[in-house]
Amino acid sequence: TNNAHHKLVCSNRQLLILTMAAPGEELPGATDEEKFMALCEQRTFKQQAVFFLNAFWDTRNMKDNAELIWGYVAKCQEIDIDNREKGCTLNELEAHRLLEAFDETMTVREMRTVLRKSGAIGERVKNFPLTHYLIAKWDADWHVLVNAKQGDNAEELAKAQALLDAATQALDACLVAFKELKAAEAELKAQEDAYNNTTKELEQKSQEGGVVTRNRAKAQLAAHLAEDPLPLRRAKITNAAAVKKADRALKKAQEAYAEAEAYLKEVSAKGGSAAGSLWWMSRELHESKKFLPLSKGGVQR
Repeated sequence: TNNAHHKLVCSNRQLLILTMAAPGEELPGATDEEKFMALCEQRTFKQQAVFFLNAFWDTRNMKDNAELIWGYVAKCQEIDIDNREKGCTLNELEAHRLLEAFDETMTVREMRTVLRKSGAIGERVKNFPLTHYLIAKWDADWHVLVNAKQGDNAEELAKAQALLDAATQALDACLVAFKELKAAEAELKAQEDAYNNTTKELEQKSQEGGVVTRNRAKAQLAAHLAEDPLPLRRAKITNAAAVKKADRALKKAQEAYAEAEAYLKEVSAKGGSAAGSLWWMSRELHESKKFLPLSKGGVQR
């Protein structure tokens, strides 16, 4: 059989998309200091990044720097091996690794000096949240940050997140279907090889040895060719079912992606105070498409 158009790399895909804090949700705390601590200690790397993007999308030209910040988050999640996507801070050694990865000239100590002068942190801060790096790098006002609106279009953001989640679930189902198809194809090939090997063996026997031996082999060959053996029939049925399942799953994923992309484009065009959130959702959608076949709407890894 030829199912080349169904081929898909089924590596262990880490969950790329985590639900953000509710759209428009403000930071808890009665003072700016308490809000800043909540942002640094209670929000993941991703959530800190999105919060910063929303706050300074226009004033700090975050639109042109969003991809760089995406890379910061990915690196933080890579470095924080204990928490990954759930992490929110790095230790000092890990922070140095982050800065080195992006050829950052400012040291952790220098960044903390900047933050202390602004009143954002005290003297005994040991951890390194992503927010510290973002503030120092873009010389951002942390008071403005913690009080920034995170979305005046909460309902649209919630719908966009729901569509993004649906697309992700459809992709996961698609990956499972393609994994099952890959296994079915392997079993079918094994059974076809076994069948073909038996055919060659019987053909050879039917041409060698005595008359009785040749005639017996010819009879066995005729019976062999008359009907596929049970394991091969079963493998063909299983493979055909797997192809149909993969087709259905792929179609559903494509439809979910198209709906999510269209809605994100529509909402983004309206503007608002959650441009960073919308950009991040679109970027996550694009990233997850790397797991789809290129011929079926996927993108290059």
